[in-house]
Amino acid sequence: MRIAIIGGGVMGEAMLSATLEAGILKAADVTVCDVVEARRAVLADAYRVAVTADASACLAAADLAVLSIKPQDLHTVRGTLPAASLLVSIMAGVRIATLQRELGHDRIVRAMPNTPVAVKAGMTVWTATSGVTGAQRELAAGLFAAIGREIYVDDEKKLDMATAVSGSGPGYVLLFIEAMIDGGVSIGLTRQQATEMVLQTVYGSALYAQESGKPAAELRGMVTSPAGTTAAGLFELEKGSVRAAIIESIKAAHQRAIELGGPA
Repeated sequence: MRIAIIGGGVMGEAMLSATLEAGILKAADVTVCDVVEARRAVLADAYRVAVTADASACLAAADLAVLSIKPQDLHTVRGTLPAASLLVSIMAGVRIATLQRELGHDRIVRAMPNTPVAVKAGMTVWTATSGVTGAQRELAAGLFAAIGREIYVDDEKKLDMATAVSGSGPGYVLLFIEAMIDGGVSIGLTRQQATEMVLQTVYGSALYAQESGKPAAELRGMVTSPAGTTAAGLFELEKGSVRAAIIESIKAAHQRAIELGGPA
C-alpha cells in the first residue's frame, strides 16, 4: 500500500511516528510531502521515508493520502487521487463538501484529532463518506488508535462539537493547570514543586476517571469530605462560576467552529 502524507508538521509527524511504531504503516511505503526543505530533511533522516515537495505526484500514486496541512493551504494542493483510494483529512474546520469540491474525490474520512496525539495520547473523532469501504474504515480507525483513542460519528456536525470539546479542550485544561500552579506558588511552593504536583494530579485524575468508569461527579464526591479542604476549594470555584464559564467556553468554541467551517 502506498501512503502519502501531505504536510509534515506536528500532526503529520505524530501520525507517521505512531503508525510506523505500531507496524500499521511501513517506512518503505510512505512519502511525505512538505514545502519546507529543512522539514523534509528532518523527516527523511528520522523515519527513513521518502520525501518530496510535489503533492501532485504524491497523490497520483497513493492508496491512502493524509492531509495534515493548515486549512488555509488547502487551495495550494494540486493533484488527483485514484478514485478507489482513501483520503483522510485532519484539517480543522474543512468540511467534506469542501474537500470533494477542491480535490474531486469521494472516498473521504474527515477527522478531528487534538494536540496530545504528539505523545500518543490524543482523542480523534472522525466520520466517513458512504463511498469509504469497510476495510478503509478499519484502516482509518487503526491510524487514529495508534495516536490515542478514537470515536466514529455518523454525523459530520458532531465534528464541530468535537472541535469545541476535545479539539480545543487541551487549551482549557492547560489554563486550569497554569492556574493551579500559580495557586501552589502563592501559598509557598516553588514553581518546580507546584508544577510536578499539578501535572501528576491532572494526569492521575484523568487516568483514574478513565479506568474506574464512574461518573466524574461520583469520583469528585468521593474525595470531598464534608467541611474538608476539598469542599472549601470547590466552594470558591462554584462561587466564581467556574463550572458555568467552562460550559459557556465550549458553547462559544462550538459556535466558532461552525462559523469557520462555512455552510454545512
